Amino acid sequence: MDNNVLLTMRGIYKEFPGVKALQNVDFTLRKGEIHALMGENGAGKSTLVKCLTGVYEKDSGEIRIEGKDKPVSIRSPQDAQNLGISTVYQEITLCPNLTVAENIFIGRGNYKFINWHAQEKRADEILQKLNIPAKAAQQLGTCSLAVQQMVAIARAVDMDCKVLILDEPTSSLDEREVELLFTLMRDLKAKGVGIIFITHFLDQVYAVCDKITVLRNGELIGEYAIADMPQVELISAMLGKALDDISKLKSEKGRYNPAAETVYEARDLSSAEGVKPFDFTVRKGEVNGFTGLLGSGRSESVRAVFAADRVTGGKVKINGKDVKITKPLDAMKNGIGYLPEDRKGDGIIADLSVRENLILAQQVLRGFFKPYSKAEAAKIADEYIKLLQVKTASQDTPIKALSGGNQQKVILARWLLTHPQYLILDEPTRGIDVGTKTEIQKQVLKLQKEGVGVTFISSEIQEMLNVCSRLTVMKDRNIVGELRDDDLSQDNIMKTIAGGKNE
Repeated sequence: MDNNVLLTMRGIYKEFPGVKALQNVDFTLRKGEIHALMGENGAGKSTLVKCLTGVYEKDSGEIRIEGKDKPVSIRSPQDAQNLGISTVYQEITLCPNLTVAENIFIGRGNYKFINWHAQEKRADEILQKLNIPAKAAQQLGTCSLAVQQMVAIARAVDMDCKVLILDEPTSSLDEREVELLFTLMRDLKAKGVGIIFITHFLDQVYAVCDKITVLRNGELIGEYAIADMPQVELISAMLGKALDDISKLKSEKGRYNPAAETVYEARDLSSAEGVKPFDFTVRKGEVNGFTGLLGSGRSESVRAVFAADRVTGGKVKINGKDVKITKPLDAMKNGIGYLPEDRKGDGIIADLSVRENLILAQQVLRGFFKPYSKAEAAKIADEYIKLLQVKTASQDTPIKALSGGNQQKVILARWLLTHPQYLILDEPTRGIDVGTKTEIQKQVLKLQKEGVGVTFISSEIQEMLNVCSRLTVMKDRNIVGELRDDDLSQDNIMKTIAGGKNE
């Protein structure tokens, strides 16, 4: 028996109405190992983790901890916690209004008899031991997202965590913050903690992981040592097909055409969120991108365009005519669509069905006194579910039951249904798999060919280089330069950010 084995899952099955989520899946985690769990959205990653952490009860199969003779029964997250299994999710679930120490110890002990001084002292010891750059008495909300993630990990570690599950922990972090998190992960690995790392950032997998397990359509494809699995083969294993689609993307990208008709033009546009007055133009059939480091003002700029934040100044023209856009409905009526950065907070209405979420924007434009009949709505939903290959048991399924990538496809379908002349996509592929990313990028290039103006924002520079013919470079909420066509490269973007305007 291998004494290094922390966790074994054998023959795990889980079925939902109309969906076989997991079919005979095996998974093994060893002490001091960082193990990537990979697959497209809907592959079964989240379901496997939820079976492990007691959120779902598996239909069959067994789970063993540290090679013990008897399998364990995990019927609740508390059962998992008692066995030393902790999860840190993409959306931070701590309390930003409380101190770091309070967040580490929340839910433990009797609050009538807390020794606050001792608690803060203990929290500072934990933070120092894990090299986390925060103070126990500091309010959590004042910390960066990366440090908040680390505090969530510190809480798990202090509760004698043996298995740590990190579910998309880096999706909102910049490169420096990611490296801070990786340093902590390596420290925990050295202490013998087994880490299950779920991410869609392939470079990060190769930077920090030892093993990879790939799932596809609820089935185990294989377990691989990182040294034995080149990225190209990993992507093929996840997709179950060759990479022709990915390699064709850049060759299909159009070039910037300054002679094309202007769809949207802003002069001295500013917003209440601190966006400094800027000029911005989008032409028909153009894919433009905003790029810059986290906090540079990319999202705030496009929110000003859509009037998602209060506009404080500036003039706007649509197709050469002066228009007033002070609220999102004004933008929508002028043919502008907006897929927001925060899918969960601003994109979906979690308890509504896939169909209701899909037709929402078009229903707003029609007016709520002219509702779609159920037959009309069903026909539209069916068409767009097929068009974007949304994986859902039915169009009546609550959207919250879908994977992140499929939720994103529904939001994209929502705006495609309005036939926009200008579509803003803010982080449309964040936290979704490489296959769905490719489908969305292909859809963007299809819109370009149809003459739609598109603004595309992504934290992954390579993704923007794949689809954009022009990049607006931002720093400290100012536009500091613009790059086009053959000048588009990662080096030129970094030089522009570092040096100001690119002449």
